[in-house]
Amino acid sequence: MQVLENISLKPYNAFGIDVKARYFAELHSDNDIAAFFSALTEERMPFLVLGGGSNMLFTKDFEGSVACIRSKGIVKLMEDEKHVYLRIAAGEVWDDVVKYAVDNGWGGIENLSLIPGNAGTSPVQNIGAYGVELKDVLYSVEVADVIARHYRAFRPADCEFGYRTSIFKNRGKGRFVITSLCLKLDKQPVLKLDYGDIRRELGKAGVKDVTISAVRDIIIKIRSSKLPDPSIIGNAGSFFMNPVVSADEYARLIKKFPAMPSFKSGDEVKIPGAWLIEQCGFKGKRYGDAGVHENQPLVLVNYGSATGKEILVLAEKIIKSVLKKFGIGLEKEVNIF
Repeated sequence: MQVLENISLKPYNAFGIDVKARYFAELHSDNDIAAFFSALTEERMPFLVLGGGSNMLFTKDFEGSVACIRSKGIVKLMEDEKHVYLRIAAGEVWDDVVKYAVDNGWGGIENLSLIPGNAGTSPVQNIGAYGVELKDVLYSVEVADVIARHYRAFRPADCEFGYRTSIFKNRGKGRFVITSLCLKLDKQPVLKLDYGDIRRELGKAGVKDVTISAVRDIIIKIRSSKLPDPSIIGNAGSFFMNPVVSADEYARLIKKFPAMPSFKSGDEVKIPGAWLIEQCGFKGKRYGDAGVHENQPLVLVNYGSATGKEILVLAEKIIKSVLKKFGIGLEKEVNIF
């Protein structure tokens, strides 16, 4: 393990923001992780763990230590009649994990195709798409406890999962570093096709034998048509979460805005944030090199040299506008540093 000083984080965050880390190291093994965090504990220095850098916005230099976890490996731990259990190293690219599962005929995560980032960051946000969330397939999470200086395993009930949140994003932030996770996948996949445009796109493509491979292909097609490639245009995917309101609040809103789309979410109602942002006139708008994507208003983009502060100012402007027009508070999905 090599520790570098004053390193630009531009290649390590999906927005392509050019800030520096005081110290930086790539961690390729559990031994690297143990050594790195042992040193941190002794020096009491703030630290940040990067996976794919796909869900964060830097607004300034990081005056501490940044670790980029590069550990690799997908191992079948065990299987039974219905399920297979895979141990995934934190540094694996998430979409590579999905492809591996689909190629082997194991179902459960095909709807999560093309979500950016690494496997180790997936429990932090409880990533989700098209009616599936990580918690639906998670068996356990292995973490390094930086404070107690030991390794431990979390079961799903311990993770405090919610809509795009977890213990790792909230009260465990800065304490628990995810080193691997175990997924419980189906040998006889149960397809989930009733969310978004999946059925319509399958029909348009003339798919009659719907397999998990066909579902993955369609979701990749849908996401690619809506979301910009971070290697071309800097972005962190959805910047905002879709707001969830009570049934009573939705009844009030739909009277005033009859065209407002919605989805049931338990006893509550989820409203597409993209629709709210578009109604406020931000879709496709550009302010210097900071902008709102032309196809998906939930996505804020860096067209070249925008600073993190400029993108954050745009985000706050959108939040203020949506609150004024609809009385709904948008929440950021992206972590701000």
